[in-house]
Amino acid sequence: MRIVRAEVMGMCFGVRDALRAIESVERPGEVTIHGELVHNPVVLDDLAERGFAMTSETDRDRVPDSPVVLITAHGVGDRERARLEAAGKRLIDTTCPLVVRVHEEAQKLAAAGWFVVIAGKRGHVEVQGVVEDLDHCEVVEKPEDVRAYPRARIALVCQSTATERQFASVREALATRNPHAELRFVDTACRPTKDHQAALERLLGEVDALVVVGGRNSNNTRALVVRAREAGLPAQHVEDVSDLDFDRLDGFETIGLTAGTSTLDSTIDAVHEALLAYAARNRRLHPTEAG
Repeated sequence: MRIVRAEVMGMCFGVRDALRAIESVERPGEVTIHGELVHNPVVLDDLAERGFAMTSETDRDRVPDSPVVLITAHGVGDRERARLEAAGKRLIDTTCPLVVRVHEEAQKLAAAGWFVVIAGKRGHVEVQGVVEDLDHCEVVEKPEDVRAYPRARIALVCQSTATERQFASVREALATRNPHAELRFVDTACRPTKDHQAALERLLGEVDALVVVGGRNSNNTRALVVRAREAGLPAQHVEDVSDLDFDRLDGFETIGLTAGTSTLDSTIDAVHEALLAYAARNRRLHPTEAG
């Protein structure tokens, strides 16, 4: 049995920057994180132990009691930012600049008179932040969600962690169902997501099964799992080494390993080491199969 790591996986620069920013906070007890800093349970547990309060992503309507509010890497809308500042809160902003780009493109298009369609996951905190500042828009997750819109000018953007396949399929459906409209397409998916997906594509032909490391709420991690399964590859989604189900790996010769953009290096390394140990045990048990 061999273990093959994806060429690109794990934390993107936006997540690293957010973690670096929060490390510099001297008094965690005065800070409320407005949602989940990143979709990574290991990080969230660590932040709670350090004394940070956290607002649930489904309960961000409530203004935190703390004097300082930290905006997560997923961002918020300008209206939400203004609401928090009007309540007297000092903001620490860790929004990923590639998420900021999605906001800016969507607002620019809306201001120019385009009806904005967002390819992304409904209810996802990043998408909600974009939607908050648009008076008229629609979020679509898949091409089947696209409708014929009674609009003369329609523009498509996407969640920063949308895959190229998702954007392309929604784009095609939008063009097919709205032949009457002037259309504009702005691919706002981030480079780290594209690089992770491209590395997975290269891995798919080399391995018999896949382990994907990342949070259950991580959109880009789930996308890696979905893509592997679409390609017919057995894929196991684990948050950390304790989730590994070795029985599901038994019988495969080559196991691939990849991880989402909010996964810590230490978590990936722990999973990798456990897989290597499992592979070594398999070689001892089945020396002829190991070659």
